[in-house]
Amino acid sequence: MDDARTTNPDLGALKESIGRYGIWSLALRVEDRAVRSALGEAARELEDIGYRAAWVGGGSVRHARTVIEETSRLTVGTSIQRIWDHEAIDVAREFAELQAAHPDRFLLGLGVGHAGAVEQYHRPYSAMVGYLDALDACGQPGERRFLAALGPKMLRLARDRSIGAFPYMTTTAHIAKAREILGDGPLLAPEVKVVLESDPSRARAVARLHVRPSLTAPNYANSFLRSGFTEEDLAGGGSDRLVDAIVVWGDEVRVKERLDAFFAAGAGHVAVQLLTDAPPVMDYQAAGQPLDSRLREGWRRLGRILLT
Repeated sequence: MDDARTTNPDLGALKESIGRYGIWSLALRVEDRAVRSALGEAARELEDIGYRAAWVGGGSVRHARTVIEETSRLTVGTSIQRIWDHEAIDVAREFAELQAAHPDRFLLGLGVGHAGAVEQYHRPYSAMVGYLDALDACGQPGERRFLAALGPKMLRLARDRSIGAFPYMTTTAHIAKAREILGDGPLLAPEVKVVLESDPSRARAVARLHVRPSLTAPNYANSFLRSGFTEEDLAGGGSDRLVDAIVVWGDEVRVKERLDAFFAAGAGHVAVQLLTDAPPVMDYQAAGQPLDSRLREGWRRLGRILLT
């Protein structure tokens, strides 16, 4: 067993605080303070709809703090802050400051990213162990952090050194295997993509628009290959079989049924990423639409499906 230095707490209160569903979005990662008011309006609407958790796509503690300060109840997490981009001592300090100002409303999501996308990428598992050691030494509590874990070793590390795992772009079969590794206690909170479209061709076209860039990322590709998919499934933006496994699409009934399957497989929370036909943009401010109106309407529609 990995070096277990974090004893998983009773997660009942945390699970209650985040509910079954949260919203994952890159649009919650605001860089330009000029559009902060628009972010605040949208984030407060998430609260009003009934969501209890929001996940800042690709964000840092600083991005999460912006969402927290604009709301009164949301639990906000980073998904995922890369360990190469921020020194552990700085993260521990920022965490402590945010915890003091807004107790128990922040969750620190950590990940290693992918080879080729990060210049410093080297021995990712050992790097994550060292990073967690550094956080522990600074007093950052394991009870408020989780790991972006796909493979067995990182899942075991998430079990032993954090509250659990937040796998991105996964399948129900993978969630079932992850739950076996984590055991009953730790939180398992996958990000799951949703397209509110019943026509198969249109739904898959929207899905491929968003998943295509990630299918060549080594960690995702290797995870899919371990799960029984083939190189052919990964080509061309993903086979129908792969796209249908990692993206939930359909009408209200089908979407609810497909998301329920993630809970049946072992998830304790699902972070829903709504996909639209707008091209994926990492810098929403540069695109001129930090919060696409289609996203906000989709969040409302999802709320009617999932929170009633």
